[in-house]
Amino acid sequence: MHSSVKLPIGIEDFEEIRTEGFYYIDKTGLITELLNHWGKVNLFTRPRRFGKSLNMSMLRYFFSYGCDASLFDGLAISQETELCEKYMGKFPVISITLKGVDALEYNDAQAALCSVIGSEALRFQFLLESDRLSIKEKDQYSQLIKIDTSGQQVFHMSKDTLVNSLKNLSFLLCKHYGQKVILLIDEYDVPLDKAQQHGYYDEMVSLIRGLFGQVLKTNENLYFAVLTGCLRIAKESIFTGLNNFKILSITNIQFDEHFGFSDTEVKAMLEYYRLSEKHSLIKEWYDGYRFGKADVYCPWDVINYTDQLRTDPDTRPRAFWINSSGNTILRTLLEKATPRTRQELGELVSGACITKKINEELTYRELYDSLDNIWSVLFTTGYLTKYREIDLNTYELVIPNREIRMIFTEQILTWFQEEARKDTSALDAFCEAFQKGDAEEIERRFTAYLKKTISIRDTAVRKNKKENFYHGILLGLLSHREDWIVRSSAESGTGYSDIQIELTDEDTGIVIELKYAESPNLEASCQEALEQIEEKRYADRLIDEGMTTILKYGIACRRNACMVKMDR
Repeated sequence: MHSSVKLPIGIEDFEEIRTEGFYYIDKTGLITELLNHWGKVNLFTRPRRFGKSLNMSMLRYFFSYGCDASLFDGLAISQETELCEKYMGKFPVISITLKGVDALEYNDAQAALCSVIGSEALRFQFLLESDRLSIKEKDQYSQLIKIDTSGQQVFHMSKDTLVNSLKNLSFLLCKHYGQKVILLIDEYDVPLDKAQQHGYYDEMVSLIRGLFGQVLKTNENLYFAVLTGCLRIAKESIFTGLNNFKILSITNIQFDEHFGFSDTEVKAMLEYYRLSEKHSLIKEWYDGYRFGKADVYCPWDVINYTDQLRTDPDTRPRAFWINSSGNTILRTLLEKATPRTRQELGELVSGACITKKINEELTYRELYDSLDNIWSVLFTTGYLTKYREIDLNTYELVIPNREIRMIFTEQILTWFQEEARKDTSALDAFCEAFQKGDAEEIERRFTAYLKKTISIRDTAVRKNKKENFYHGILLGLLSHREDWIVRSSAESGTGYSDIQIELTDEDTGIVIELKYAESPNLEASCQEALEQIEEKRYADRLIDEGMTTILKYGIACRRNACMVKMDR
């Protein structure tokens, strides 16, 4: 095993990856395509954790004066001799990320933006000694690196200075070097997202519109610019009047393979670490995204899981992406869901497609205005992906893989349980029906609950996955009784029963086996469940625990219907 080559978990600095012995999947083809398919201002929109920041770091190291050419040895761009001679290490580069511009109030967000730009400007302190700049121009630079009176490195700029900061810095660098500037802005939309969340959206839009307008629209010292973000924000919002603006979203064919890992790249990495036998599992969990015409995996997931496999080859996949991305948009969809929406969610979780018209030009203020907008955001942020294009901006959408399906399922179950807990008397009555052996009442109430949540359709998901979904719903409802001992997948007899409950004060035990009925014959599935309880002696554990009364339930579910049979 190649144990000396580490996996770059959370490392977004290209130089560090290339010099400190990390595994790197070559994405330098992005440079070639960027230069051969020219755009003055290029905006790449991709979901979080798809390598945007690392690609921006790669661009900075390639174009910047003083470039260490050895960083690119053996990579695809090194074969492009003419491009390297013309562009490698030939430009002043301004590179900032706005991912940290997050604050509860506007003034703090503005201060954070000052800090981001001031820190980048501080890299060019040689401008203070430049014989090509006038005293006035050097004073102009000093305003960008002005430290707050507290003495700490807190950059202070007036709003006018901030709005003009990137344009002025590019002017000063161009005059010093006699070469136009390349501008890189990573996560350009984060300040707008945070501003909308915290209630100062109008002020932030005005600030960002001014900043971008100055540096991107009226800047003769700009060679070209690259921006990345999660969402494509409407041009009327912050890019007003900007011509020669190239938007490269997840629906564009250009650059489609440069963000995310291809199947070939994943196979090569797994072979390198002698983990090829895990390919189908990784594909099931983390593949399935479609950018343009390219099918890609989420890099964050693949790298994290591969790293864990190197230590423990038996470790199971899990949802790494959920830890790095909030689920506000999914929860909002559930809260706003109509019966039709709930049906569509059920179809998606079951592995089916739904057809939606997608609007990629939204403002953050509009994201939650309508269900149509929410579907669009789920698509652009990676919760859904394109199966095929039906018409202009109309796509068949699917959940890309098992990881995202698990996120949907968990969020649906959490939302449903929260809704169910709002009516404690109904929950008490439901639980008491189990205690009393009232199968008809359980069936009536469980059916009512199922009609309020997402129904699983009879499509691609395997039967056991459908059963797990209904199992989760039932387990959440029964867990309402804090005085009961409720166990899921409890080992007993010769197997594992779905749910076991101990009512210790009454020496009563409950065994529940749940089946998903592939046909409308729910009664046959109920009988199968009861027979399984007997054959595998699921009650043995409860008897050993001293339970003198044992209630056995076979429950069959299909879509939003159920049947309950009881035996003693």
